[in-house]
Amino acid sequence: MRPGPGGCCCRRPVRANGCVANGEVRNGYVRSSAAAAAGQIHHVTQNGGLYKRPFNEAFEETPMLVAVLTYVGYGVLTLFGYLRDFLRHWRIEKCHHATEREEQQVIVRIFDSEKSLRYTGNIIKDVINMGSYNYLGFARNTGSCQEAAAKVLEEYGVGVCSTRQEIGNLDKHEELEKLVAWFLGVEAAMTYGMGFATNSMNIPALVGKGCLILSDELNHASLVLGARLSGATIRIFKHNNMQSLEKLLKDAIVYGQPRTRRPWKKILILVEGIYSMEGSIVRLPEVIALKKKYKAYLYLDEAHSIGALGPTGRGVVEYFGLDPEDVDVMMGTFTKSFGASGGYIGGKKELVDYLRTHSHSAVYATSLSPPVVEQIITSMKCIMGQDGTSLGKECIQQLAENTRYFRRRLKEMGFIIYGNEDSPVVPLMLYMPAKIGAFGREMLKRNIGVVVVGFPATPIIESRARFCLSAAHTKEILDTALKEIDEVGDLLQLKYSRHRLVPLLDRPFDETTYEETED
Repeated sequence: MRPGPGGCCCRRPVRANGCVANGEVRNGYVRSSAAAAAGQIHHVTQNGGLYKRPFNEAFEETPMLVAVLTYVGYGVLTLFGYLRDFLRHWRIEKCHHATEREEQQVIVRIFDSEKSLRYTGNIIKDVINMGSYNYLGFARNTGSCQEAAAKVLEEYGVGVCSTRQEIGNLDKHEELEKLVAWFLGVEAAMTYGMGFATNSMNIPALVGKGCLILSDELNHASLVLGARLSGATIRIFKHNNMQSLEKLLKDAIVYGQPRTRRPWKKILILVEGIYSMEGSIVRLPEVIALKKKYKAYLYLDEAHSIGALGPTGRGVVEYFGLDPEDVDVMMGTFTKSFGASGGYIGGKKELVDYLRTHSHSAVYATSLSPPVVEQIITSMKCIMGQDGTSLGKECIQQLAENTRYFRRRLKEMGFIIYGNEDSPVVPLMLYMPAKIGAFGREMLKRNIGVVVVGFPATPIIESRARFCLSAAHTKEILDTALKEIDEVGDLLQLKYSRHRLVPLLDRPFDETTYEETED
């Protein structure tokens, strides 16, 4: 684990964010060859002065034998693929391309022994959902949110069928934006009908040719697309690696634009609150310190962290106890914690007013459906306690308890788990290609629905199952899921972890501590 402000100890290897002596930095990892050979714990000092609470993340190294077997597995698959392509080319093997009969409709199908599609006719009921982003449990079909949305549906209808700038601006939209701004602690906010478009269409409105974007290597596809569409120069820094980010910032200031050497018009840092495939939390205090030091702008995507982090669910900014004004562009979605759809951008009033006229997703996209708006308003008021109940606070606390309990139990079982101890996204490492599908099928046999992910969505030797915790999960549900995961882990031999938790050690701060500078 990464050491936090109190000097929390770390497992080998850990993400590189401190001063490392005699170690190798590669892809955001730190590995000491001597410590690796001896099987010792390798400590890395941290910029703890910027943190008000322990910041612990685990990224245990892939065992060498598992890595070798994984590469061999993909190699065998590739060789057999080329061999069968060769046999089919010379008509030695019959081509078994899937064919579909005209009378077939879109329904659950499988491949049978004749290599054609057939209906299963099976409906699996009572499946425990361990893969959705329903962090606070508001995506239900009963309760105050459903009742409020149904009432608005009767009054306003399903949709407006117009953009906000024409006749699609309703009082509900304005109410939502004022509430979002209040919730985030910013001057103003603007909402959009699609979370993906919130990133991909707004980034091009903020930066363009002559600007520089510094993007985390594991940023979401919507951020990547938005950066590419902007026409700005893009440079990638290693995931959550502050040394890598600072080097790019220094180079940008010193060298300026290529060929002309003119200063960049803008330097925009793109990061996420919680990375949905890694389960890691952005090192926001350090990012903000670097942003201030080098006079850059910060774009924070809180799609997964808003509602899921912080004592009152206000995201990663509250989680670290920071000032929302230090983040120039606060972006998030309503598709996770709020159980709805769409996205938002919050910040200075000048920023929001600019986006209202320059953002393609604002000018050309249909406004949010009124029932969806009401779902967001009701769930957000519940989180804030404005509904007169403590349900929102209880959901936030329940999610935090579920997250720590689930992660701790998986580690005790011997699985390799990635991410921050407070992240409700829990990647369980599978590694080998044959075990990706096998884990999903075996869990479904036990009525547990999980998401499994492999190459190219992950590095080739880091295939994984991704669990997403929810406040709707009771301890009984989690215990049931954990029991089945334990059984499948033994069946598929997935318990790769070779390390035990070690006690906290006081570690000194180092000379790389970033100090915030006054303007």
